[in-house]
Amino acid sequence: MNGDLLLILDHIERERGIERDVLLEAVESALASAAKKGPGALAGEVSVVIDRQTGEISVFAERRVVVEIEDPNTEISLAEAQQYDPDAEEGDVVSEEVTPDEFGRIAAQTAKQVIIQKIREAERDIVYHEFEGREGDIVNGVVTRFEQGNVIVDIGRTEAILPYRERTAREEFHRGERVRAYILEVRRSESGPQVILSRTHPGLVDRLFAMEVPEISDGIVEIRAVAREMGERTKIAVHSEAESVDPVGACVGVKGGRVKAIVRELRGEKIDIIRWSPDAAVFITNALSPARVERVRAWSDLRRAEVVVADDQLSLAIGKRGQNVRLAAKLTGWHIDIRSQSEARAVSELAMRIDLTSLPGVGEKLADAMRESGITSWRDILDRGMDGLLAVEGIGGKTAERVLDAVRNAVGEEEEAAAKPAARGKEAPAAAAKAPAEEPPEEVPEEPPAAEVEPPPDSGETEEVEVEPPSTPETAEEPEVEVEEPRPES
Repeated sequence: MNGDLLLILDHIERERGIERDVLLEAVESALASAAKKGPGALAGEVSVVIDRQTGEISVFAERRVVVEIEDPNTEISLAEAQQYDPDAEEGDVVSEEVTPDEFGRIAAQTAKQVIIQKIREAERDIVYHEFEGREGDIVNGVVTRFEQGNVIVDIGRTEAILPYRERTAREEFHRGERVRAYILEVRRSESGPQVILSRTHPGLVDRLFAMEVPEISDGIVEIRAVAREMGERTKIAVHSEAESVDPVGACVGVKGGRVKAIVRELRGEKIDIIRWSPDAAVFITNALSPARVERVRAWSDLRRAEVVVADDQLSLAIGKRGQNVRLAAKLTGWHIDIRSQSEARAVSELAMRIDLTSLPGVGEKLADAMRESGITSWRDILDRGMDGLLAVEGIGGKTAERVLDAVRNAVGEEEEAAAKPAARGKEAPAAAAKAPAEEPPEEVPEEPPAAEVEPPPDSGETEEVEVEPPSTPETAEEPEVEVEEPRPES
C-alpha cells in the first residue's frame, strides 16, 4: 500500500505539475489530522513522517516530560521519557512512535479531503506564480461564457476576466471566439488567482506592434509614445537610431500589411504612425498630421506650443470633436493651441496695440513682473484669468479685477472670442502599467471594409491607415518652426 501511495503521488505530479514534496507534505498533514479522529484517536500533538524512498508511514505523539503526570495523553514521566531519550530532562518534549495498524474509514475520509484541498491550493499557487509579473504581456484565449457583462476567457491554466469597461462598445464577442488581450492585473482571491484583461489599454497597441514588426522586437525601431482613444483612433510615435532604417515604413510594412493586421485585430481602429523627433516643435508638427502646419511657436519652460495652420487646414488639424489635436497633445505631452492664419494675424495686430503699462494700476515695475511670469499681451491676461494675475507678485485682488475689466472693454466681445484658441489640446499625464478607466464610447456605425490601397509615398512625417480607403493629403511644405526658450518679452 505504501508503494502504491508513492506511485499515485508521482502520477499527480506528472498530471497536475505539482512537486512531489508538496504532495507528500499534504499527505503527512492529512494523516496527522486523521490520526486524531475515529476509533483509537490520539490526543495531543501528533506528527506524521513518510519515508521518501519506501513510502513507510510513521506516526509520532509528542508529550512533555513532567515529574507528576496529570494528563497521560500529553504528558510523560521522566523515567519513561529516558527510555526513548537518555538525555531527556523535565520540561523537554519527546516524540513517541504510536503508528496504528490502520487509520479506519473516518480517518481515511478526513485524509482524502485534506489531500484534495492541499492539491487545489498548490494548483492555485502554481497558476498565480505563472502569471505573476506578466502584467503588460499579451495572451491569447477563447471566450467561454459571459457573467454580468464581463467576458470570461480561457487562457490555458486558468480563466481570465475581460471587464466591460476594458473593451470598446463596437466589440462583440461570441462563445468559442478567439481573442487577444493585454494583461492588466494579476491578483489573488479566495476562489483562486484572477487575471484581469484589457482591450483598451494603450499598451495593447504597443505590444501588438512589437509582435508584428520584427524591427521593434529586435530593438532597431523604438516606440517612444502612444496616445489612444479606444475604438476610434491611435497615434504612435516611432524612432530609429539607424539612419538606414525608416521607422515609419517598417511599421507600415509592404502595402501596409503589418499595420493592417493590427487594425483588424483592433476591429477597425484607425492608426497614425508618427515619426518621433527630439525637437519639440518638429514632433508637434508631425503629431498634428495629416494637417499641414505653417508655424510652431514653443515655450519649453511652460511646455506650451502655439500652432498656426492654413485656414483650410484648421478643421483637419482639430479633427472630429477635437480628436486630432487632443491625441497630439497626449502623444507629445505638450499643451497645444491651434489658430488659423487669419486668426493669428488678427490676434497679432490686437496684441501690438496693448501696452501693459497702460492698464489701470500697472506701472513699469508691475509690468516687468507680469512679463517675467509669462504675461506679455492681452491674450495672456484673458487666458490666465483672475487666478493667473493673482499669482503675479505685486498684484492684488482689486488690481487684477480692474486689469481684466480694462482688457475686456478694450478688446470687446467679438475680439475676445476671436482671440481665444480655436482648439486646444491639454498636456496628458505620463503613461502608467495600469490605464485609467474610461467610459465606453458611443456606438459607431460599422465602416465598410478596407480596400487594398498602395501606401502613399513616405513623407517622413506620418503614415495613416484607415478601414476605409484613405485619401492622401497634398504634400505639406516645410513648416516654419520657431522655438523660444524662455518665453519672449514684448
